[in-house]
Amino acid sequence: MTKRQTRFFFLGSTALFTLIFLGLTLDSHRQFVNLTHVDQLTPEVIAGKQVWHDKNCTNCHTLLGEGAYYAPDLTKIAEQRGDAYLHQFLKNPSTFYSEEKDRRLMPNLNLEEVQIRQLIAFLNWVSHIDTNGWPPRPLLVSGAFPGSNPSKTDQAAVSSDPVALGEAIFRQSPPGCSACHSTAQRVQLVGPSLAGIAQRAEQTLHDPAYHGKATSAEGYVRESILEPSSFVVAGPTFSAAGHSFMPDNFARTLKANEVDDLVAYLMSLK
Repeated sequence: MTKRQTRFFFLGSTALFTLIFLGLTLDSHRQFVNLTHVDQLTPEVIAGKQVWHDKNCTNCHTLLGEGAYYAPDLTKIAEQRGDAYLHQFLKNPSTFYSEEKDRRLMPNLNLEEVQIRQLIAFLNWVSHIDTNGWPPRPLLVSGAFPGSNPSKTDQAAVSSDPVALGEAIFRQSPPGCSACHSTAQRVQLVGPSLAGIAQRAEQTLHDPAYHGKATSAEGYVRESILEPSSFVVAGPTFSAAGHSFMPDNFARTLKANEVDDLVAYLMSLK
């Protein structure tokens, strides 16, 4: 190749890839409105973003890959934990975690009620941004627990067994069940351990305090997923004012077959 040909090749390639880069950039900006659902950017969401910055949350947390890495990424926290949990947690983080037990403790920011509502509105808005499936394995705030076996999640991809499929759903985010629940006996995370849930469900059906619609243990487990406040299990990190901290959106975010598989898995726990 002559010097003249080399020069043309360099200039031509540079021009071509510059055009491709500009085209992709323009296309990205064209899609931002839909990907970030700008129409839902309410004054409360904007005020929540201001609270996020005023309290220096990015000094510890990340959103959409931006921020510090000392504390968990919160891009999908609203989907993983739900409004009720976030409200109570932001009021007093030490209710859920302690420095002695968990070796971490978020400081109490002393937020006012209106600030809490605004911050939750902002986190909800962020959680619905279409990130095109990135990262491929979303981080859970607390995904590791005794008795876990991540390899089974990958195996479920080629399985038709409802229990295996249900375990994969249990570990993925959303719904993020494993972020709050352990499957080991007497190991409590944010929510109660689900070991032996089938037996406890049967006992709950005969509890005079139960006023739900379920008539079987399997029905109770299903009801607990879709309508978590139908029967509230007592516990300092489980509920407040008769309302469960478990997200109440699974009836909308999970498909019917996913709920069936999840119930099958939970009923198999010993």
